[in-house]
Amino acid sequence: MRRAAVLLLAGSVLAGLVGLAGCGVPDEDSPRPIEPSLIIGSPPAQAPSNPAGAVVERLYLVRDDQLVAVERRVGSTADVAALLGDLVAGPTEAERDEGLSSALTGTDLIAGVRLVDGTAEVSFRPQSGGRTDDILAIGQIVCTLDARTDVDTVRFLLDGQVLKVPRADGSLTELPLTVADYRTLIAER
Repeated sequence: MRRAAVLLLAGSVLAGLVGLAGCGVPDEDSPRPIEPSLIIGSPPAQAPSNPAGAVVERLYLVRDDQLVAVERRVGSTADVAALLGDLVAGPTEAERDEGLSSALTGTDLIAGVRLVDGTAEVSFRPQSGGRTDDILAIGQIVCTLDARTDVDTVRFLLDGQVLKVPRADGSLTELPLTVADYRTLIAER
């Protein structure tokens, strides 16, 4: 049994050496430099400043009852629905480690969003269990959507009708909103 194991091991080593001999790397008389892009497993000479993507996505999260702007690097510009989906998904693990949270995480408040002539219309689900009077949740949505260059204002709808929502001062309005309506809630990061 032991002799069979030794022969099997020797055969494996021999097969590996034969495989390496035929791997297609030509023999050379002297060493030559290898192009850095061909080195596998070595770190780049300079770490990329934008490892996760070329586009910056700005979301507003919550810390200590204030809105905090965070920037995430993504592969491409998201439409308003995808951006709102990222917001509802809540903070990343690294953002949670920084003490950030969301007033929207775990809610099914939002039924959809569409962009109409520069106004992002956010539709709420009727009787979703989520509150539409949560200033931080409304502020997160407005500030996140208004950070986009193609969004001028944000309006909220329920069953197709314009919904009154709170501004930072607690007053209710059905007028389109902007980040200016929540400026007093925005903290420096």
